Amino acid sequence: MNKENYTKLKSRYTSLGVQFIFVVICCISWQLYATSRNIMGFPALDVIVAHLIDSFTSTRQPILLYMAHSFILIVEGLAIGALTAVVLSGLSVVNNIIGSIYRLLISIFDLLPGVALLPILMITVGANDLSILILVIHSVLWPMSRNIMDGFRMIPPTYIEAGKNYGLSIYGLLAGVYIPASFANVLSGLKIGWARAWRGLISAEMIFGAAQSAGIGVYINNARTIWLDYPSVYGAIFLIIIVGVIVEYGFFHVIESRTVKRWGMIR
Repeated sequence: MNKENYTKLKSRYTSLGVQFIFVVICCISWQLYATSRNIMGFPALDVIVAHLIDSFTSTRQPILLYMAHSFILIVEGLAIGALTAVVLSGLSVVNNIIGSIYRLLISIFDLLPGVALLPILMITVGANDLSILILVIHSVLWPMSRNIMDGFRMIPPTYIEAGKNYGLSIYGLLAGVYIPASFANVLSGLKIGWARAWRGLISAEMIFGAAQSAGIGVYINNARTIWLDYPSVYGAIFLIIIVGVIVEYGFFHVIESRTVKRWGMIR
């Protein structure tokens, strides 16, 4: 192992160590405060973990089924939103008129919170999974499109000229120059879209309550209002955080390390 690789490995493990110590300190502080105050709405960590483990096998409230339902919706919305963003951003390069209109749409809808669309979706589509799916697509499409368009604008003109000298058509330039050269922006936009969509999906499920949906947001709402099981509310929130961390480090970081980091596009 050379010195550069050793330095990177040391930095990585140091960062993980600091993060682990921070989490341990937070957990200890939580446990000490909860046990000393004995507040019903602020349970201790051991109680939360016990309720969370019990909810995995409970026939009344199988939390994994709720989480699976939400995760299927988020994956479908991410796939549709990401594909649409890449296609429409690519068409914006092909045609200037489409590009002008699409940039206007991005400016309008990227600033519009997904939750603000819920009343309209409930009126037009209904309080169901389709409304939540549309909300997820909205949360992914516009930030990802903005990042892709910004990435296209930052591509050095020499790259584009080199592609033209090789005889690439506009579609060849799009596939062979624009998208690879701006892949860091594509990935960044997807991460932002994922975060927005995950938050929006859970918020929508909690607002809809039990109305024709069965996601983790509905679980939290039921645990708070119907079952009066406050430790399960915290347990579901912790599970949401765990899923988010797994997706961040087990999916996005792996893609980054095997693509843009390996290509030298980011550090």
